[in-house]
Amino acid sequence: MSFCFEQEAVIEKEIKKRRAAVRPINERIAGLREESVKAEVKISGERARLITEFYKSGAAEGKSVPVRRALAFKYLMERVSLPVEDGQLIVGLRGTGPQEVPTYPEICTHSMRDLEILDSRENMPYRVDENTRKLYSDELIPYWKGRTVREAVFESLPQEWLDAYEAGVWTEFMEQRAPGHTAGGDRIFKKGILDIKEEIKRKIEGLKPEDPEYSGKMEELKAMDIAADAILIYAERYAEKLDKMAGEEENPVRKQEIKEIARICRKVPARAPETFWEALQHYWFVHVGIVYETNPWDSFNPGRIDQHLYPFYKKEVAEGRLTREKAKELLQAFWIKFNNQPAVPKVGVTAEESFTYNDFTKINVGGLTEDGSDGVNEVSYMILEVLDEMRTLQPNTAVMVSDKNPERLLIKALKVAAPGFGEPPFFNFDGVVVKMLRQGKNLEDARTSGVSGCVESGAFGKEAYILTGYFNLPKILEITFNNGIDPQSGKKLGIETGDPVGFKSFDDLYGAFVKQVKHFMDIKMKGNDIIEEIYAEQLPVPFMSLWIDDCVKKARDYNSGGARYNTQYVQLVGLGTVAFSLSSVRYHVFDKKTVTMGELLEALRQNFEGKHGILGQIILNKTPRYGEDDDYADEIAKNIVDITVKIIESYPPSPVRKAAKRAYFLPTTVHVYFGKVTGATPDGRKAGMPVSEGVSPVQGSDRKGIAAVFRSVSKCDWDKTGGALLNQKLTPDLLEGDENIKKLAKLIKAFFNMGGHHVQFNVVSADLLREAQKRPADFQDLMVRVAGYSDYFVNLPKGLQEEIIARTGHEEI
Repeated sequence: MSFCFEQEAVIEKEIKKRRAAVRPINERIAGLREESVKAEVKISGERARLITEFYKSGAAEGKSVPVRRALAFKYLMERVSLPVEDGQLIVGLRGTGPQEVPTYPEICTHSMRDLEILDSRENMPYRVDENTRKLYSDELIPYWKGRTVREAVFESLPQEWLDAYEAGVWTEFMEQRAPGHTAGGDRIFKKGILDIKEEIKRKIEGLKPEDPEYSGKMEELKAMDIAADAILIYAERYAEKLDKMAGEEENPVRKQEIKEIARICRKVPARAPETFWEALQHYWFVHVGIVYETNPWDSFNPGRIDQHLYPFYKKEVAEGRLTREKAKELLQAFWIKFNNQPAVPKVGVTAEESFTYNDFTKINVGGLTEDGSDGVNEVSYMILEVLDEMRTLQPNTAVMVSDKNPERLLIKALKVAAPGFGEPPFFNFDGVVVKMLRQGKNLEDARTSGVSGCVESGAFGKEAYILTGYFNLPKILEITFNNGIDPQSGKKLGIETGDPVGFKSFDDLYGAFVKQVKHFMDIKMKGNDIIEEIYAEQLPVPFMSLWIDDCVKKARDYNSGGARYNTQYVQLVGLGTVAFSLSSVRYHVFDKKTVTMGELLEALRQNFEGKHGILGQIILNKTPRYGEDDDYADEIAKNIVDITVKIIESYPPSPVRKAAKRAYFLPTTVHVYFGKVTGATPDGRKAGMPVSEGVSPVQGSDRKGIAAVFRSVSKCDWDKTGGALLNQKLTPDLLEGDENIKKLAKLIKAFFNMGGHHVQFNVVSADLLREAQKRPADFQDLMVRVAGYSDYFVNLPKGLQEEIIARTGHEEI
């Protein structure tokens, strides 16, 4: 009984600590935040209706595909709604109000069944009203049948690709959304649309008719020019609406604000911004335009925004025209804009990849400047304050830690993370620079790089680094154990690499696994190139191309290789599960001979049930494991990273974009889905349970503390990759007091100096999470770190909740 009382007291203390950490915000921002977090997420049919109207009208008949896409974008910008949230200081929003989600039927048309599931599901529903259902049934589904990009993709892919996809060997990112993962650079903040139109004009005048690509380049440039005009129309429509609102506004203070917003809308994005407020509104028009044009995965990213905004802030403060308080309020208003734009709903199996409203915009702070000096400034700290005070689902953040940054940045960020909000994550910026240089970026572009999505590094404003889907390493190990057969479906998906019972050494097994990985990667890469070609041909993005170097310069679309750098990424999942599994086989079958291969395989088939449960316990408790600073197991993890990267980078650049092939290690939440389609594994994991996430050790297996985890993870060479996600869970006491925070800061710095790429923390006890499961109504605001993003715990699916609870809660630094 006393234990129960003690446990309740600990939980109550943790709840009070979280509530005490809530920071005050002014009345305007509090109202906007309240509206945003309380608004029901729903599907808006407006964009889908308008885009369908355009194509049905025949207005683009006979036009080239780029021009047709630009005219469609212009049609949208001339007609979409112009919502203005009450009291908001920045305008522009998809749909007709906060938390409305447009759909993209030209890419992937939701079925009536999809809409029913989205509207009725218990966790994170997308409400669908009767008018939207009728729009889909009567107009959208009939018109787009046979015309979508998704249908073209699946009709073009070979059967072996489709079979592996159906079995869960991989998922595909671009079967229902456009290529993305793109971040803006300084071009956005230094150029106005009129400047870019002048660039286009000069490029058109310089084209040579004898150029074999003359016609294609001319059409691309025409399309970009039309798209540039379209966003000017959108901004002018807002200015006109605001003029009318100002005339009707009775509050003199608000009237003056509305007039100022109207003035700004007439200036930006036509011309480059000159003030802090103008810079935020200018970026937001670009952002809304890009996400209206297509649905890039992920949402467009403002890049190194603390550095982009600092010159405006510094100048205005020095001139006495801007106070820190006002700048912070503008940033808070900006924050709300992101939170009001949930992710577009998915379909089919990908609904299990990322069960979230989060659209993955990532605000980067810190790092270095272009000349290699410390990139931290006053806006960096202000952004951390805004993050601490707002505590909204979006936007995400990234603290870029360099040896040249002051310790104060890391300390400040850890204090924001301490109450258990799940934000911010921490990144090794010096490692990002190394990654970019290894990939061939020049030094200046490497220093102005950052991370987007979850943990993915890229050259901001200059690179199309497109994710191509998750790759299930544990599933491939399962197929290896079955000599090329998928035991879940009975289909032969892999190649024959031999019956494991006949393997004489661990090297035989490891070699067979590598051959299977290569076999599946061959199929995956062929599919990637086919999909890339379809998007280049069918879905150019002339508006987004305006903002990415060197699309105008090359007269090539972003989706066709126009960016300065072009990369294809494969996201590898389940490193911890495979490393632990192979360590188990090596140790128990070949070294200690605890069990024969035949006995192990039978235990896997029986899911460690019955008499085989003893073997499962032996494996769980008597095996060297990745995550506990044991070279025996960690060497296996390192070798897996090395060989998979080597395989991926062995493929030639893609035919259309000339994109280099690279590796990431991250899961979003697909490790839950991958676990469902994968049988029992030799690490003691039972069939259907989640596989390990990111580069984290198997859930609950890292029992020697966070320092041991850091040492294990840093033995792998992450500079060969584009990023690697590490989740860690800390008990709340570990971040109480300045001394504990300083200790953790030093540990993070040491981890990064050893080569770690990223770490993020859930500062929450398992007891509190269990309590939240029992009383979800009392924990609606409990936010936790899921993968490369944070989300409301009680809204997550039960399987994902259990996976988060199962992660080890470290009690010591």
